[in-house]
Amino acid sequence: MHIHILGICGTFMGGLAALAREAGHKVTGCDAGVYPPMSDQLRSLGIELIEGFDADQMRLNPDVYVIGNVVSRARLADGSPKFPLMEAILESGATYTSGPQWLAEHVLHHPSQPRHVLAVAGTHGKTTTTSMLAWILQAAGLEPGFLVGGVPMNFGVSARLGRLSSPADVAAHKRTPFVIEADEYDTAFFDKRSKFVHYHPRTAILNNLEFDHADIFDNLAAIERQFHHLVRTVPSSGRVVVNADEDSLQRVLDQGCWSGVAKFGVRANTTGLSGPDGWSVQGEPDNFAVLHQDNEVGRVQWDITGVHNQLNALAAIAAAEHLGVSPAQAAASLTEFQNVRRRMEVRGTVARAGGNITVYDDFAHHPTAIRTTVDGLRRKVGPNARILAVFEPRSNTMKLGTMKSQLPWSLEDADLAFCHSGGLDWNAVEALSPMGARASVTGSVDEVIAQVVGAAQAGDHVLCMSNGGFGGIHAKLLAALAK
Repeated sequence: MHIHILGICGTFMGGLAALAREAGHKVTGCDAGVYPPMSDQLRSLGIELIEGFDADQMRLNPDVYVIGNVVSRARLADGSPKFPLMEAILESGATYTSGPQWLAEHVLHHPSQPRHVLAVAGTHGKTTTTSMLAWILQAAGLEPGFLVGGVPMNFGVSARLGRLSSPADVAAHKRTPFVIEADEYDTAFFDKRSKFVHYHPRTAILNNLEFDHADIFDNLAAIERQFHHLVRTVPSSGRVVVNADEDSLQRVLDQGCWSGVAKFGVRANTTGLSGPDGWSVQGEPDNFAVLHQDNEVGRVQWDITGVHNQLNALAAIAAAEHLGVSPAQAAASLTEFQNVRRRMEVRGTVARAGGNITVYDDFAHHPTAIRTTVDGLRRKVGPNARILAVFEPRSNTMKLGTMKSQLPWSLEDADLAFCHSGGLDWNAVEALSPMGARASVTGSVDEVIAQVVGAAQAGDHVLCMSNGGFGGIHAKLLAALAK
């Protein structure tokens, strides 16, 4: 089969392209921004990439066009279509589908290769938890397939098919595991359901649930409804792994659940974890016991920071147990978990008398994610080290200003905060005013760098947070700090 992917350089669509190529399909694709690292990864797989969405790509005549959710029926100021290729596809009557639907039909639930799909959903931590779960299953010898919205450093790739089932496996209905990051964002311009409803998991993690994606959801209840649509697809023999600390997820379950439920949480904050399906932790984030029914069943020792990652680990361990991986084995394998690129990734250090300055890169962009990321670093470096938080409110939700009032709360554990306000339609200075002199705002990345360099001292930890490239700020900061 020849598939042509519109929007191929996104993390999901790029992963789908890699899976399709590994499965033996001919893959081509286009995007408005064909640039590294995804462009390099795809070209190394022999995938032809085309810049832009011009209608002359119809000459490729693929069997099917796979449409990413970046594509729309939008018009430019002069009235011409923003995506002329999509208009040509519609006019011609050519076959097209969405990325999630193609993935479900040709990978996740292909008749010749039955899969046990493990879907990881939640407002925060999807990429990290998906990577943890894939690594646990790999360490247990199950050779899972996976698709992650990032690059797990234990694997070095964002997607792979995993072990293929033998004819005997198929005859015995044995299912190879496939772990997928399950996004609640909409599927395509012609399918406004959340992506994850296509995946039909047997094991589903509901990691947390807050309001996000203000560009497509009116309120939290609308997102809860989509999460319940996911719960509806899990079979009675399946398992739903749920964060018991989240009232929003309890409301999701209250709408109906027909599968086994495993609940996880932090013992100090959560009741009901002593029962047969309760999982909790005891200890600090870098060294903690895993408790099942209040009995220690494993221990995790690692360099990963943050209480949120303790919860991510619990969710992954409870999900892996559904496939027969013992909690002790799962916890032990996490000792070797190397995290995901752009998740508290140390980008470099600059030597200074009195202590190095360390620069980190993290994907945090939602206020809760910013707060938990800063808290994790604070726990690691202690109360006396200074943390300089450098961030840009870049996500669609943050650009709309929906959560601007939460930013001072999210940055409480930082000593200084530097906000890049370029492209915002709301007043970041006003939003951060409760922080007083601790917060600085500027519309230029170069000015942010100048402010950080002017404030940095020996021993500081500079934490850069964005869900985009942030103008290459990490390398520029390191170079400027080294002068």
